[in-house]
Amino acid sequence: MLRPRARQDPMILLFTDFGPGGPYTGQVEAVLAREAPGVAAVRIMEDAPAMRAGAAAVLLAALVETVPPPAVWLCVVDPGVGTARRALAVRTAGRWLVGPDNGLMEPAVRRLGGGRWHEIRWRPSRLSDTFHGRDLFAPAAARLARGAPLDMAPVPAPDHGVADEPAEVIYVDPYGNCVTGLRAGAVAGGAVLVAAGRRLRRARTFGEVPPGAAFWYVDSMGLVEIAVHGGSAAARLGLRVGDPVAVERA
Repeated sequence: MLRPRARQDPMILLFTDFGPGGPYTGQVEAVLAREAPGVAAVRIMEDAPAMRAGAAAVLLAALVETVPPPAVWLCVVDPGVGTARRALAVRTAGRWLVGPDNGLMEPAVRRLGGGRWHEIRWRPSRLSDTFHGRDLFAPAAARLARGAPLDMAPVPAPDHGVADEPAEVIYVDPYGNCVTGLRAGAVAGGAVLVAAGRRLRRARTFGEVPPGAAFWYVDSMGLVEIAVHGGSAAARLGLRVGDPVAVERA
């Protein structure tokens, strides 16, 4: 006899540019533990491109599909913290995304088919001028995860002009692999990728090229990535976040 499945509580996914060191992520996690006890909080990314909401937005859009709903995404890449920029929450495809109004969440929402945007009107009794991730966004995400009331007002979908697939490097991982904003479907398998004056061909895996060879491949997020077998593409090619890439036919 089939039994109804128990209600599944959403997990909270932390997507930030706080970096692996320092006190910031820990402070946010402490708020989540206090405000949403028993709700799993997972650091899905803590080294998003620092203060670069456009590049981080493309990574967020790629990652958001990898975690099925229900989920609450706490998104903090917020160089405008403390200014007049709004605090937003958007409901899309069984997920909540919470974060600043700077374009960070827009590609993810478009990728998921659109959503209902809200301005977060609630404010805590203590609100730091420079740490809304801890004082505003974390408790708001916790309330949404618990299904608790949160003072919000519907607003039109914002548009900061953030590109969905920028032809540039958007992230350099700890191995020196360079993630681009190009999705796999936009680049034919036989295409040549041009970066830093080098023409790179595709390989399916690192083992398909000799040690020391530079190539491009489709990573686990579905994005085009530049790598060197056994080395750092960033160091070997001199690539940084924001550097352009181009696609040529073979």
